[in-house]
Amino acid sequence: MFLGTHHPRLDDKGRLFLPAKYREELAEGLVITKGQERCLYVFPVEEFQRITEALRTAPVTAKAVRDYSRVFFASASDEVPDKQGRITIPQTLRRYAGLERDCVVIGANTRLEIWDAQAWDTYLEAQEQAFSDLSEEVLPGIL
Repeated sequence: MFLGTHHPRLDDKGRLFLPAKYREELAEGLVITKGQERCLYVFPVEEFQRITEALRTAPVTAKAVRDYSRVFFASASDEVPDKQGRITIPQTLRRYAGLERDCVVIGANTRLEIWDAQAWDTYLEAQEQAFSDLSEEVLPGIL
């Protein structure tokens, strides 16, 4: 499970240090792809394979499945962190997410998300009230 908020920076070569607490879990490899709200999703290989299998069993006759799968897989890049725990984020994905220097990496349960720092601050500010309002709808009777 991925938790927390981290503030790494991209270097001039488009590399980003993974949060230290997740480096061992991701050492064998990971997959980066486009996420919603112009962030990037980072999946451990096993989780990406689980999602792949779920999409494989979805009906290819459904246009939404085809459209989502095309973007999801076409933008995916498999990476292996270097010995220092850095990953290289492909230029196309950096451009999609607006990543330049200051980034935020958040834990999002089964994945990490990489955000431009300003975009994350803006998103979080807009979502604070919705977070409070949705707790009963998302987790009825639990919180």
